Amino acid sequence: MKRIAWLFLAFLAGNRIQAQQPGARIDVQHYTFGLTLNDANNSIQGKAGIEILALQPSTSVVFELTAKKPDGKGMTVLQVKSGEQTVTFRQSADSIHIDIPLKTGDRKSIEITYEGIPSDGLIIDNNKYKNRGFFADNWPNRAHHWLPCIDHPSDKAPVDFIVTAPNHYQVVANGIQVEETSLANNLKLTHYKETTPLPMKVMVIGVADFAVQYAGDVQCIPVYSWVYPENKDKGFYDYAQATEILPYFIRNVGPYGYKKLANVQSKTMFGGLENAGAIFYSEGSVTGTRRSESLLTHEIAHQWFGDMATETEWAHIWLSEGFATYMTILYFENKYGQDTARKMLLEDRSQVIAYTKRVQKSIVDTSVRNYMDLLNPNSYQKGGWVLHMLRGELGDTIFWKGIRNYYARYSGKNASTDDLRKCMEEVSGKDLRQFFKQWLLTPGHPIIEITYEPNKEKKAVALTIQQKQDVVFAFPIELAFYGPGHRYLFNKTIRVSKQLETLNIPVEGQVSEIIADPGCRLLFEGSVKAR
Repeated sequence: MKRIAWLFLAFLAGNRIQAQQPGARIDVQHYTFGLTLNDANNSIQGKAGIEILALQPSTSVVFELTAKKPDGKGMTVLQVKSGEQTVTFRQSADSIHIDIPLKTGDRKSIEITYEGIPSDGLIIDNNKYKNRGFFADNWPNRAHHWLPCIDHPSDKAPVDFIVTAPNHYQVVANGIQVEETSLANNLKLTHYKETTPLPMKVMVIGVADFAVQYAGDVQCIPVYSWVYPENKDKGFYDYAQATEILPYFIRNVGPYGYKKLANVQSKTMFGGLENAGAIFYSEGSVTGTRRSESLLTHEIAHQWFGDMATETEWAHIWLSEGFATYMTILYFENKYGQDTARKMLLEDRSQVIAYTKRVQKSIVDTSVRNYMDLLNPNSYQKGGWVLHMLRGELGDTIFWKGIRNYYARYSGKNASTDDLRKCMEEVSGKDLRQFFKQWLLTPGHPIIEITYEPNKEKKAVALTIQQKQDVVFAFPIELAFYGPGHRYLFNKTIRVSKQLETLNIPVEGQVSEIIADPGCRLLFEGSVKAR
């Protein structure tokens, strides 16, 4: 490819080793993907420069890459080089095995030349206005359908995208554009460089006819809107909301990890996809109203949770989706008030309850093999509710201190659920093992039946709280006591830890009604009735 010097741009010095899968042989240090696209057909040409660090001795290196299938889609590897030397390789259905002997600590530069029609991961199609475009859609592990890589969130690396395409297209990708050059035959080369390590799931290119607007700076971070020209006025209005959202997370969580934020209308199969520094939204996200505000907030929150602080394994995806869900609620609480947040929490709680009636699985679910199945209310709404209850357990000050501690420690790295627990324990001084075990590692939630009987003579209410689910949970529940005419008396928080709790609550006056969880602080379902 013209003008690509395969010196494997921006080789990272020496000692960056990310959290890898157990038994991993290599750690990718840098990717350079050179891609040539055309309008005549859907075939792409690729040249991948991959720098690796050997973590253990080996006779070969294996990258994931989907081979050509009977339907004609897939990638064919044409040549592999290490440095200037051509090396032997074998391509299987979903991998390329490269014969390179390695000793622990060795660093190698590998160049893979390949071509083919992507079977997935890169959407080549007409948009809703019948205009052709190319949109990466890698989540969760679909990048290997068009890019040779380690397609797992634990192996994060910086990336350069060097795209050669017909010159009527504009190109957006992770990182900063460092070159745009006109070539012969009405082609154009566009080069983006991202220096922050990324998991493959949020590496991205978008190649299409765009209208582009600079929406403004947020603490020296330029924010851009990339939309279809046909709906540019509505799109510019919708996506400019990012300049209002970004400061909240910088202020409350920590520094933004990338050198720009582009919000892009695209052909993604998702409502939004949190690609690092270049978020892709569905074609229908542009409405010209503020209806897209929660979607933008969710995807922008992912820039911290999921992109910068990335889960070690897919089973811990709630550290991405649950965080983005609850951070959206916190943003809306800050902007619109507690009533708005409460409404969102109640809706999320109803979705969790409905889902649990169909599926009994824990949030951290290691049995899932089709990672699309993780896009469920356990990962999103229940994960968000766990954070809400953790906030209630620790208090606002300690909760936010723990969030900032967690992000500072794992920004640019990988974390597990247990890593989050330890961070929260450090700042709070509390043992949170039971909390994390019951809410994240145990299916279900409390199903409680509360009965009460006023005793006027003893000026008390006899109260019974019974857990109806199989596994007993420990939790605080707030009760609001009312007298005749719905006259408020008082609130009382009770710590429940047994299947059956009986107690007498002193009262002054007649109790005619008790409301459970008036402040919307507990994930539960149940009833309250007088005996």
